[in-house]
Amino acid sequence: MPDAVRGHLDGRVGEWAGVMGLFLCPASRLAELITELIKVKPAKPIALSLVIDTGLGGVPKAVSIVESRSELLALRMVEMPAPSDVDEVWLERVSEFVPEDVIRVVEPRRGGAEWLDGVRRVIEHGSWPKLRCGGLSQENFPKVEEVADFLSVVSGGGVAFKATAGLHKAVRYTDEQGFTHHGFLNLLVATARSLSGRDVREALASTDAEALTAEAKALSDQAAHAVRGVFASYGSCSLAEPVADLEGLGLL
Repeated sequence: MPDAVRGHLDGRVGEWAGVMGLFLCPASRLAELITELIKVKPAKPIALSLVIDTGLGGVPKAVSIVESRSELLALRMVEMPAPSDVDEVWLERVSEFVPEDVIRVVEPRRGGAEWLDGVRRVIEHGSWPKLRCGGLSQENFPKVEEVADFLSVVSGGGVAFKATAGLHKAVRYTDEQGFTHHGFLNLLVATARSLSGRDVREALASTDAEALTAEAKALSDQAAHAVRGVFASYGSCSLAEPVADLEGLGLL
């Protein structure tokens, strides 16, 4: 926690502060975060995304704790996994528990047509769906076809989404364990193509950094804003790694 807080505070005043978003903290480690912030006394509150790992019933208490420490924390987002059946009752409780001015991010459990139905229900309820792009096993990495289907639903739903896990580099690659990771630049270009009715799967599967970079650079201001409005956020373990990739590609 001390390293994470220090890295975040350094990042938000550094050269590339503009690409850094929210500080992510699990609800189970909220007390630890607050203790650390009391020590370092940040000049302004940390913009927080609260990741609910204590069950839906733990949301009111966690939100209350954050709001009681407004000198240290500013709650901007609450994100949580959904049950296998993302029903209206559960989504209503999410709305009740999360303040209106805070973004709600819900991750339906991936797998089969039911997953996309869950994504649609999340969108209809005014929350952002979350797309998990990797993890500790092969099953955590969605196939190109699954990501394309997700983008099709989201692009047609008029809502933003958040991506998480596995997006360590800008361009698609295979790691030493044999896991093929999606690239965040692939996802950005694929989102642009989804909005304009072009080939999404090709963009997701591409390992051609030069071609992806050229396509991203060629986006008009209007198209770039539209993409940003859909692919609005993604979680990364590091600020340095994605920045280094983007600098290397000439995109910053």
